[in-house]
Amino acid sequence: MMQIIQTVTVKQVLTENSKKELLSNYELKKQQLQKECDQFRFEMKKWEKNKKSQLSNLKTYFDKEIQSRNEKIKLLDFQIEQLHMLPLGSELKEKEVQAIIQLEKGDRWEDIENGRTIIVKDGIIDEIR
Repeated sequence: MMQIIQTVTVKQVLTENSKKELLSNYELKKQQLQKECDQFRFEMKKWEKNKKSQLSNLKTYFDKEIQSRNEKIKLLDFQIEQLHMLPLGSELKEKEVQAIIQLEKGDRWEDIENGRTIIVKDGIIDEIR
């Protein structure tokens, strides 16, 4: 017998509850990003009034940070749109984890090589493939 470490995919089954939870998480992330953008704008205005000599570098920095967050907000909007279109029962890849897999003489290498998937439904492991 031998043990190896293998990457296992964790997928979440889309249910009413998980859909509401995902939408809520996306909205919270959007709100946080918007707050960060507002904070950068506030800081930029503060610097504009006080330190005109360093303004060019700071404006570039603030603009870059705001743009980065706006791109993340656009991505979240896209994910929300996609989530609304998915039917309940769809499987969404949530993450990957490392697992120790037992190998024994006589095991089919193809089965091991194809990897494993854990299916989670409303926070409970529903299936291991």
